[in-house]
Amino acid sequence: MKAAFDHLAVSAASLDHGARVVEAALGVGLEPGGKHPFMGTHNRLLSLGPGEYLEVIAIDPDATAPDRPRWFRLDTFTGPPRVTNWILRTDELDAALAAAPPGAGQPVALERGPYRWRMGVPEDGRLPFDDAFPALIQWQGECHPAAALPDRGCRLRRLEIAHPKADRLRPLVPLSDPRISIVVGPKAIRAEITTPHGDWWIE
Repeated sequence: MKAAFDHLAVSAASLDHGARVVEAALGVGLEPGGKHPFMGTHNRLLSLGPGEYLEVIAIDPDATAPDRPRWFRLDTFTGPPRVTNWILRTDELDAALAAAPPGAGQPVALERGPYRWRMGVPEDGRLPFDDAFPALIQWQGECHPAAALPDRGCRLRRLEIAHPKADRLRPLVPLSDPRISIVVGPKAIRAEITTPHGDWWIE
């Protein structure tokens, strides 16, 4: 079973505020994303190169509230915008979820505009290891958000996932990527992004 890094999720109390914070941190503008009716959320996006991107995501105040907890714990999100989740893509979502720790979610079919995907969505909106375990996604068809985004020269240089039980988490992640490390420490997700203006950390 193989998986690859797909995108980062920066959660925010409001989309405008989250976008401003990320734009100020990286010195590049974000692109319009879209709405997720199933979860009552919306996002803005930044290309991180072929097949990879960053999204700022928040509750859509104009959307109907879902009848289930929103993903990425957005229902209880407080504080400044921050990296809350990382997402891996796989061509074998059912097998990946079967091998994942309990709580990684059940496969749910989703769509936004031209995009179709299946994703492991936890019933309570919480991923294993305090959300340090990645969300798992399987894109359907040829459309992927990164392909529609202008290339602003940003790339993921390093992603560090810290957790007190990193030694237990590490063997459960179906990924081998030299940019990504899982280390022992207080729960945190930090990303170093290469931009036209230098390398910058966001967390």
